[in-house]
Amino acid sequence: MKISKKIEPLIIGVAASIIIGVLSFLSFETSTGFWLMFSFGSTTLIVLIFYESQFAQPSNIFFGHLSGIIIGILFNEFFGVSFITLGLSVGVTVSFMMYFKVIHPPAAANPLIALFADVSLNYIIFPVVVGSLMIIFLSVLINKVILKRLYPKKWF
Repeated sequence: MKISKKIEPLIIGVAASIIIGVLSFLSFETSTGFWLMFSFGSTTLIVLIFYESQFAQPSNIFFGHLSGIIIGILFNEFFGVSFITLGLSVGVTVSFMMYFKVIHPPAAANPLIALFADVSLNYIIFPVVVGSLMIIFLSVLINKVILKRLYPKKWF
């Protein structure tokens, strides 16, 4: 049964709350590590509203976030924070995502997160890798089971 267009925004809002709520719970109420970062909010919006787009596909989510944070950490480690490194790190991330066809717009913010927050290499695993995988898992579950959508269109 297809979800009514009138209640779909409410269901998507609840689903977004669930995704971020699960990541928040795992971050604050368990000893497993930090699972959440700012760009995951817009990733959640994309997988629930623009689920058919290239940007919402699992490989784009995972590799977009991963490349963005690695580039940001490398810029931070080698050059530090400046107006030049902030701009260049985002530019390099955008170019990298385009060349490797893993475009995910929220991930373009990851270098800024890495530079401003001065994150370590551990940040790659928690929250980027595990958080991205959790978003992918929950978005597949929500889109297929609750919203009855064909998602993902492609894995890789």
